Amino acid sequence: MRVGLRVCVNTLQGALLGVPALLRLFDEYKIRASFFFATGADKSGRRIGRILQPWYRDLDIASRLYGIALPPPVIHRRAAEVMRTTLAAGHETGILCHDRSRWLDEIAHADETWTRQELDRAIDAYTEVFGKKPTCMAAAGWQINPHLLALQQSRGFSFASDVRGRTIFYPHLQGVDSNCPQISTTLPTLSELLGQGGEITNLNVHEYLYAESQHILPHGHVYACDAEMEGMSHLPLMEKLVVMWKGMQGGIQPLGQLIEDKDLPRLPIHQVGWAPEQSGSIYYATQSVELKESAEG
Repeated sequence: MRVGLRVCVNTLQGALLGVPALLRLFDEYKIRASFFFATGADKSGRRIGRILQPWYRDLDIASRLYGIALPPPVIHRRAAEVMRTTLAAGHETGILCHDRSRWLDEIAHADETWTRQELDRAIDAYTEVFGKKPTCMAAAGWQINPHLLALQQSRGFSFASDVRGRTIFYPHLQGVDSNCPQISTTLPTLSELLGQGGEITNLNVHEYLYAESQHILPHGHVYACDAEMEGMSHLPLMEKLVVMWKGMQGGIQPLGQLIEDKDLPRLPIHQVGWAPEQSGSIYYATQSVELKESAEG
């Protein structure tokens, strides 16, 4: 069973510290992954909905202590060299979003104009860094809307990884179909498992993740990690997972490799729904009922 690695780079701190650490780790074990970058202003120290993100709080602290409003750093400008280094190291790169705080707060109910403008800002920023447009994305927080699915098709993305689920499929949401394949995140996240408490701790959570990855799925598994967690505070845990998964048949792969051997026209079409996150206060996009056995059908 192979595992695709979906690395989300949410903040400037994650880009400057977490990504280089992951690049060194992946290079040591000769594996490749998919890195998806937020490109715009890093507002992670500010409140997003009802959640205060733990990343990069110094902007918020300075504002409260000194009564000044510091402009948030723009990730793709401050971390351009790290982004280019990631691609040069042989990893797959794509976009997560532009302004992550706006995306998490607004995308689920946004109209077509808002969605198109926000997506194009991320595309333009990526193009500024790499000199070419992105061909894939992974929506921040698994937050999407039907306009995004249509835009991914019109922008010619080779795949997206925007939903939780069990397989690779073509999505249908609120009357919109897309021929951009969705590569579902199949495994629980580190924060979800640790949030359960009980027997799961920092010392054994990798064993639970490895056990989950042994369940047979048609296209393998996808693990979503954050540069701010697995690349920083939980880097030793990430190394344990890399060692365990590297030894499996199929090993660790970028997401794009998961569809290389697929007969794409025969992928099934599934409804996209919404499922509650562990706390019950957040919902994320999820693979739902099958509508057609394949796009050809």
